[in-house]
Amino acid sequence: MSPRIGLDLPTILQKAIELIDQHGHDQLTLGKLAKELNIRTPSLYNHVDGLDGLKQQLAIHGLKKLYHAMAQAVIGRSGDNAIRLLSNAYVQFARTHPGLYEAIFQFSDPHDSELQQAQHTVVQLVMQVLNEYGLEEEMALHMVRGLRSILHGFTSIEQMGGFQMPLEIDKSLTILIDTFIQGIHSLIEQEGK
Repeated sequence: MSPRIGLDLPTILQKAIELIDQHGHDQLTLGKLAKELNIRTPSLYNHVDGLDGLKQQLAIHGLKKLYHAMAQAVIGRSGDNAIRLLSNAYVQFARTHPGLYEAIFQFSDPHDSELQQAQHTVVQLVMQVLNEYGLEEEMALHMVRGLRSILHGFTSIEQMGGFQMPLEIDKSLTILIDTFIQGIHSLIEQEGK
């Protein structure tokens, strides 16, 4: 069976992103996607390897879009300001694309080379931002993990509606990131002693 004219992987991914951003990643099925594309479900198999293959492609696509958003935010910036801008871009990406953000963590094959490359690219971007501080590579990697944990934790709680107190959410984020930055400066001071 030949692929439908005009139907390609980017078109399929775009429609899948619309669905998951609106209804949630866990609601995605090939049947719903086919219906939205006005095609029969088997036609999707010409472009993706079932639902798992689609989710794998969404994870890769999501990582690439997240990288692009963060990279755009830090062009020409460095140091503390770059960390703030990168962090805000990460959180804004999750707010704008909640389903695609969730898809980043829902892949079927962690050994997929394209997925690993997309993950590596995001890590390297954060490492480049942290280079400004002169941290040893191992410590910088620990800080990448720390920042990722902060940002993922924050966005996950926000997406679940967990911030119910009458406080400005973005102010909480600013305080959190500034505390992380102060921690980096404290580490540098300790290493300098």
